[in-house]
Amino acid sequence: MFFDPMYLCFMMPAFLLMMAASWYVRSAYNKWSQVRNSSGLTGAQAAQQLISRSIYSSLEGAEGLRQVRIMGVSGDLTDHYDPRDKSLRLSPGVASVPSVAAVAIAAHELGHALQDSEGYFPLKLRAALVPAVNIGSNLGWILIIIGVLLQIAEVAWLGVIAFSAGAVFALATLPVEFNASARARRLLAESGIIRTEQEMRGVDNVLNAAALTYVAALVTAVLQLLYYVLLVAGIGRRDE
Repeated sequence: MFFDPMYLCFMMPAFLLMMAASWYVRSAYNKWSQVRNSSGLTGAQAAQQLISRSIYSSLEGAEGLRQVRIMGVSGDLTDHYDPRDKSLRLSPGVASVPSVAAVAIAAHELGHALQDSEGYFPLKLRAALVPAVNIGSNLGWILIIIGVLLQIAEVAWLGVIAFSAGAVFALATLPVEFNASARARRLLAESGIIRTEQEMRGVDNVLNAAALTYVAALVTAVLQLLYYVLLVAGIGRRDE
Protein backbone atom coordinates (compact mmCIF):
# COMPACT_ATOMS: atom_id res chain seq x y z
CA MET A 1 0.00 0.00 0.00
CA PHE A 2 2.87 2.33 0.79
CA PHE A 3 4.49 1.86 -2.63
CA ASP A 4 1.30 1.68 -4.66
CA PRO A 5 1.76 3.66 -7.91
CA MET A 6 -1.93 4.56 -7.72
CA TYR A 7 -1.22 6.38 -4.44
CA LEU A 8 1.35 8.52 -6.22
CA CYS A 9 -1.14 9.26 -8.97
CA PHE A 10 -3.58 10.57 -6.39
CA MET A 11 -1.17 12.40 -4.14
CA MET A 12 1.34 13.90 -6.57
CA PRO A 13 -1.14 16.58 -7.80
CA ALA A 14 -1.98 17.37 -4.18
CA PHE A 15 1.70 17.60 -3.28
CA LEU A 16 2.36 19.97 -6.17
CA LEU A 17 -0.64 22.10 -5.23
CA MET A 18 0.55 22.33 -1.62
CA MET A 19 4.01 23.38 -2.81
CA ALA A 20 2.50 26.03 -5.08
CA ALA A 21 0.27 27.34 -2.28
CA SER A 22 3.22 27.51 0.12
CA TRP A 23 5.28 29.39 -2.45
CA TYR A 24 2.42 31.79 -3.17
CA VAL A 25 1.95 32.58 0.53
CA ARG A 26 5.64 33.17 1.05
CA SER A 27 5.91 35.29 -2.09
CA ALA A 28 2.91 37.48 -1.19
CA TYR A 29 4.09 37.92 2.38
CA ASN A 30 7.66 38.76 1.40
CA LYS A 31 6.46 41.35 -1.12
CA TRP A 32 3.90 43.14 1.03
CA SER A 33 5.87 42.91 4.27
CA GLN A 34 8.27 45.30 2.59
CA VAL A 35 5.53 47.84 1.75
CA ARG A 36 4.75 50.28 4.56
CA ASN A 37 1.07 50.97 5.10
CA SER A 38 0.03 54.61 4.92
CA SER A 39 -1.36 54.64 8.47
CA GLY A 40 2.04 53.67 9.86
CA LEU A 41 0.52 51.10 12.24
CA THR A 42 2.15 47.80 13.13
CA GLY A 43 0.05 44.66 13.17
CA ALA A 44 -0.34 44.83 16.94
CA GLN A 45 -1.28 48.51 16.86
CA ALA A 46 -3.76 47.92 14.05
CA ALA A 47 -5.36 45.03 15.95
CA GLN A 48 -5.70 47.14 19.09
CA GLN A 49 -7.20 50.04 17.16
CA LEU A 50 -9.66 47.74 15.40
CA ILE A 51 -10.70 46.19 18.72
CA SER A 52 -11.32 49.61 20.27
CA ARG A 53 -13.13 50.88 17.18
CA SER A 54 -15.32 47.77 16.95
CA ILE A 55 -16.34 48.03 20.61
CA TYR A 56 -17.04 51.75 20.32
CA SER A 57 -19.15 51.29 17.17
CA SER A 58 -21.09 48.40 18.77
CA LEU A 59 -20.20 46.06 15.93
CA GLU A 60 -21.95 42.70 16.24
CA GLY A 61 -19.89 40.45 18.49
CA ALA A 62 -17.53 43.28 19.40
CA GLU A 63 -18.41 43.33 23.10
CA GLY A 64 -16.61 40.03 23.50
CA LEU A 65 -13.43 41.61 22.16
CA ARG A 66 -12.91 43.27 25.53
CA GLN A 67 -11.49 39.95 26.71
CA VAL A 68 -9.07 39.59 23.79
CA ARG A 69 -5.39 39.99 24.61
CA ILE A 70 -2.77 40.73 21.97
CA MET A 71 0.29 38.57 22.60
CA GLY A 72 3.44 37.58 20.79
CA VAL A 73 4.31 34.20 19.35
CA SER A 74 7.66 33.03 18.04
CA GLY A 75 8.29 32.02 14.47
CA ASP A 76 7.32 33.32 11.06
CA LEU A 77 3.70 33.28 9.79
CA THR A 78 2.64 31.56 13.01
CA ASP A 79 -0.07 34.13 13.74
CA HIS A 80 -3.35 32.77 15.11
CA TYR A 81 -6.28 33.42 17.39
CA ASP A 82 -6.64 31.05 20.34
CA PRO A 83 -10.28 30.87 21.53
CA ARG A 84 -9.28 28.99 24.67
CA ASP A 85 -7.69 32.03 26.32
CA LYS A 86 -9.06 34.71 23.97
CA SER A 87 -5.56 35.63 22.80
CA LEU A 88 -4.55 37.15 19.47
CA ARG A 89 -1.03 35.82 18.96
CA LEU A 90 1.09 37.71 16.44
CA SER A 91 4.54 36.81 15.15
CA PRO A 92 7.36 39.40 15.33
CA GLY A 93 7.11 40.19 11.62
CA VAL A 94 3.44 41.08 12.06
CA ALA A 95 3.26 42.52 15.57
CA SER A 96 6.07 45.03 15.26
CA VAL A 97 6.21 45.92 11.55
CA PRO A 98 4.05 48.68 9.95
CA SER A 99 3.55 46.84 6.66
CA VAL A 100 0.54 46.07 4.49
CA ALA A 101 1.04 42.35 5.10
CA ALA A 102 1.19 42.87 8.87
CA VAL A 103 -2.15 44.68 9.15
CA ALA A 104 -3.79 42.22 6.74
CA ILE A 105 -2.76 39.23 8.86
CA ALA A 106 -3.62 40.94 12.16
CA ALA A 107 -7.06 41.91 10.86
CA HIS A 108 -7.67 38.37 9.61
CA GLU A 109 -6.91 36.91 13.03
CA LEU A 110 -9.15 39.55 14.60
CA GLY A 111 -11.84 38.30 12.24
CA HIS A 112 -11.58 34.93 14.01
CA ALA A 113 -11.91 36.69 17.37
CA LEU A 114 -15.13 38.32 16.16
CA GLN A 115 -16.40 34.95 14.95
CA ASP A 116 -15.72 33.47 18.37
CA SER A 117 -17.35 36.39 20.14
CA GLU A 118 -20.59 36.21 18.16
CA GLY A 119 -20.79 32.41 18.15
CA TYR A 120 -20.24 32.03 14.40
CA PHE A 121 -21.63 28.56 13.61
CA PRO A 122 -18.95 27.35 11.13
CA LEU A 123 -16.27 28.17 13.71
CA LYS A 124 -18.13 26.21 16.40
CA LEU A 125 -18.61 23.32 13.96
CA ARG A 126 -14.89 23.24 13.16
CA ALA A 127 -14.00 23.27 16.85
CA ALA A 128 -16.44 20.42 17.49
CA LEU A 129 -14.75 18.34 14.78
CA VAL A 130 -11.28 18.59 16.35
CA PRO A 131 -11.62 15.53 18.67
CA ALA A 132 -12.93 13.40 15.80
CA VAL A 133 -10.07 14.53 13.56
CA ASN A 134 -7.46 13.76 16.22
CA ILE A 135 -8.85 10.27 16.71
CA GLY A 136 -9.58 9.60 13.05
CA SER A 137 -6.19 10.69 11.75
CA ASN A 138 -4.47 8.18 14.06
CA LEU A 139 -6.98 5.35 14.19
CA GLY A 140 -8.22 5.54 10.60
CA TRP A 141 -5.11 4.47 8.75
CA ILE A 142 -4.36 1.79 11.35
CA LEU A 143 -7.76 0.19 10.75
CA ILE A 144 -7.29 0.52 7.00
CA ILE A 145 -3.92 -1.24 7.14
CA ILE A 146 -5.29 -4.02 9.34
CA GLY A 147 -8.32 -4.44 7.10
CA VAL A 148 -6.23 -4.54 3.93
CA LEU A 149 -3.61 -6.95 5.31
CA LEU A 150 -6.22 -9.30 6.76
CA GLN A 151 -8.60 -8.75 3.85
CA ILE A 152 -11.42 -7.75 6.21
CA ALA A 153 -13.40 -5.12 4.34
CA GLU A 154 -15.58 -4.18 7.31
CA VAL A 155 -12.55 -3.17 9.41
CA ALA A 156 -11.05 -1.25 6.51
CA TRP A 157 -14.30 0.64 5.91
CA LEU A 158 -14.38 1.65 9.57
CA GLY A 159 -10.91 3.08 9.01
CA VAL A 160 -12.09 5.00 5.96
CA ILE A 161 -14.99 6.48 7.93
CA ALA A 162 -12.65 7.52 10.74
CA PHE A 163 -10.13 8.95 8.30
CA SER A 164 -12.84 10.95 6.50
CA ALA A 165 -13.08 13.28 9.51
CA GLY A 166 -9.98 15.04 8.22
CA ALA A 167 -11.64 15.85 4.91
CA VAL A 168 -14.78 17.07 6.68
CA PHE A 169 -12.62 19.29 8.90
CA ALA A 170 -10.78 20.73 5.88
CA LEU A 171 -14.14 21.47 4.23
CA ALA A 172 -15.50 23.12 7.40
CA THR A 173 -12.37 25.27 7.58
CA LEU A 174 -13.02 27.03 4.25
CA PRO A 175 -16.03 29.18 5.27
CA VAL A 176 -14.30 30.06 8.55
CA GLU A 177 -11.18 31.34 6.80
CA PHE A 178 -12.99 33.05 3.92
CA ASN A 179 -15.30 34.83 6.34
CA ALA A 180 -12.38 35.99 8.51
CA SER A 181 -10.70 37.43 5.42
CA ALA A 182 -13.88 39.21 4.35
CA ARG A 183 -14.15 40.73 7.82
CA ALA A 184 -10.51 41.79 7.66
CA ARG A 185 -10.97 43.61 4.37
CA ARG A 186 -14.04 45.42 5.67
CA LEU A 187 -12.43 46.38 8.98
CA LEU A 188 -9.29 47.72 7.34
CA ALA A 189 -11.19 49.74 4.75
CA GLU A 190 -13.78 51.18 7.13
CA SER A 191 -11.20 52.10 9.78
CA GLY A 192 -8.95 53.91 7.33
CA ILE A 193 -5.95 51.79 8.25
CA ILE A 194 -5.77 50.88 4.57
CA ARG A 195 -6.26 53.99 2.48
CA THR A 196 -5.16 53.36 -1.11
CA GLU A 197 -6.10 50.97 -3.89
CA GLN A 198 -2.53 49.67 -3.99
CA GLU A 199 -2.65 48.80 -0.30
CA MET A 200 -5.99 47.05 -0.72
CA ARG A 201 -4.53 45.03 -3.59
CA GLY A 202 -1.75 44.03 -1.22
CA VAL A 203 -4.25 43.00 1.45
CA ASP A 204 -6.16 40.95 -1.14
CA ASN A 205 -2.93 39.33 -2.36
CA VAL A 206 -1.88 38.27 1.14
CA LEU A 207 -5.32 37.00 2.17
CA ASN A 208 -5.99 35.20 -1.13
CA ALA A 209 -2.62 33.47 -0.88
CA ALA A 210 -3.46 32.28 2.62
CA ALA A 211 -6.88 31.06 1.44
CA LEU A 212 -5.23 28.95 -1.26
CA THR A 213 -3.42 26.92 1.40
CA TYR A 214 -6.76 25.87 2.88
CA VAL A 215 -8.09 24.94 -0.54
CA ALA A 216 -4.94 22.89 -1.14
CA ALA A 217 -5.41 21.18 2.23
CA LEU A 218 -8.97 20.23 1.28
CA VAL A 219 -7.89 18.87 -2.11
CA THR A 220 -5.16 16.84 -0.42
CA ALA A 221 -7.56 15.40 2.16
CA VAL A 222 -10.18 14.51 -0.45
CA LEU A 223 -7.68 12.85 -2.80
CA GLN A 224 -6.18 10.80 0.02
CA LEU A 225 -9.64 9.77 1.17
CA LEU A 226 -10.62 8.83 -2.38
CA TYR A 227 -7.53 6.66 -2.68
CA TYR A 228 -8.43 4.77 0.49
CA VAL A 229 -12.03 4.37 -0.69
CA LEU A 230 -10.88 2.77 -3.96
CA LEU A 231 -8.36 0.62 -2.12
CA VAL A 232 -10.92 -0.74 0.32
CA ALA A 233 -13.53 -1.13 -2.42
CA GLY A 234 -11.08 -3.47 -4.11
CA ILE A 235 -11.18 -5.76 -1.07
CA GLY A 236 -14.95 -6.01 -1.36
CA ARG A 237 -14.74 -6.91 -5.05
CA ARG A 238 -12.19 -9.66 -4.33
CA ASP A 239 -14.42 -11.07 -1.59
CA GLU A 240 -17.23 -11.40 -4.10
